[in-house]
Amino acid sequence: MEQNSDKKLQEVIRELLDTDKDIRGYALEADVVNGEVTLQGVVDTLAEKVRLEEKLRQIPGVRRIENNITISTDGEITDADVLKEVREELNADPEVNLRDIGAQVSRGTVILRGHTDNPAQVQRAAKTAAKARGVHRVLNQVHIDRHDDADLSLEHIFHSQVRNDDDGP
Repeated sequence: MEQNSDKKLQEVIRELLDTDKDIRGYALEADVVNGEVTLQGVVDTLAEKVRLEEKLRQIPGVRRIENNITISTDGEITDADVLKEVREELNADPEVNLRDIGAQVSRGTVILRGHTDNPAQVQRAAKTAAKARGVHRVLNQVHIDRHDDADLSLEHIFHSQVRNDDDGP
């Protein structure tokens, strides 16, 4: 019985891989055993890899996903190239303010840094950075500022106002 449901699940996944406009050109492969899906192939961006996994998680019967998809680029791409593309993506996103969030890149890993009082902006920045070519991982080190001063000590408020955070509590 399990084999029969795996076969049906395999067909549903194959249909998705063959018809989804964003991934059909990649010739990705998926194997299904006991409801566990193993993905293989190559895509251009981390966002495509993540998006496919999110779509597969919505399919009834998928119990686990082993995402072995590789992110590749056409030719040599340096961290400087990746950073340039990440900045372009962030700048083009109206929900991300570059005065609040910046990026650094090390070996394909994007490190987001900065301060904001908007957690949704941080999530959006991570998703947007993942669209850039050459990004293999996004680390979020953005500090979420709290504006609930009632919970802060007078000493903390003083230090934050004089920007002497290193000496704070």
